[in-house]
Amino acid sequence: MPAPIVFFDIAGPDMAQQAAFYRAVFDWDVGKDGRFSAPVTPRLDGALRQDPKDKIIYVGVDDVTATLAKITANGGAIVHPRFEVKGVVVLGLFTDPAGNSMGLVELKDGKPKIP
Repeated sequence: MPAPIVFFDIAGPDMAQQAAFYRAVFDWDVGKDGRFSAPVTPRLDGALRQDPKDKIIYVGVDDVTATLAKITANGGAIVHPRFEVKGVVVLGLFTDPAGNSMGLVELKDGKPKIP
């Protein structure tokens, strides 16, 4: 069996600010110590890419545009508004208050929406 991913962290200089952001935007139950359990899809897919930039975690949401509005209202910034990769997926890119690059995947019936 391939080795599973068992943990991830999202770094930033102000843990309270980060916790408030992820609570408000994604409704994650972040404890005072910064620990949380994010729901995952039955299978967590990944990709390797040739890029000097940092890693990106993609979060599944019902509406990319509405979630980007919540992101900016809570101190994050839009890197790329909602866009469609025809036949593949609907995405949006943002940074959290600490500047971490993140992505959104629009879901329909719990699965990535394919335009």
